[in-house]
Amino acid sequence: MKTLDTTLYLVTDSTGLTEPEFLARTEQALQGGVTLLQIREKERSTREYIHLAARVHELAKRYNVPLLVDDRVDVALAVDAEGVHVGQTDMPVDIARRLLGPDKIVGATAKTVPQALEAWQQGADYLGVGAIYPTTTKVVTVITSTETLADICAAVPIPVNAIGGLNHSNLGVLKGTGIKGICVVSAIMKAADPKAAAQQLREAFRGL
Repeated sequence: MKTLDTTLYLVTDSTGLTEPEFLARTEQALQGGVTLLQIREKERSTREYIHLAARVHELAKRYNVPLLVDDRVDVALAVDAEGVHVGQTDMPVDIARRLLGPDKIVGATAKTVPQALEAWQQGADYLGVGAIYPTTTKVVTVITSTETLADICAAVPIPVNAIGGLNHSNLGVLKGTGIKGICVVSAIMKAADPKAAAQQLREAFRGL
């Protein structure tokens, strides 16, 4: 099993930002202690996605943080990212694994124990589970109970992260679930100070 630090997993959001602003905020988050980075661009063309992913990968490598590409195995291959994250309607985990090979990271979204078991059996390295709270991102979310989250953590031997509406003040509900980390978008990307927000989130998670 790969050594993977999923403590503070940032999913980027470039909405409303210029490229320099987006890259600056992403770098500030890395300075604040993000341990895993996912670029998620639903609206860009393939060429635009590759361009931005390459820029983000340059930053991530500077801080020795793996970069994952949301959904797009082709973009991950194009920029030699460390891996991909696939959702329930994206490419199946086993196909992504076959295309990327054994050494890349493949993460998956799971909302039930059967989905989690299937993703693990197909070769997923970690799981993102949620949404724990309603989110402000454009992604359609279904709320996942903390009981289900705990059941998933108990069912698979790979790291499980909670995602969905999390911020430094509401992580208490995750205590005792067995998660290895948290995934956030707005709590860092929309923060006045992304570096401070990342530091605060790491401290809050450590306190669980």
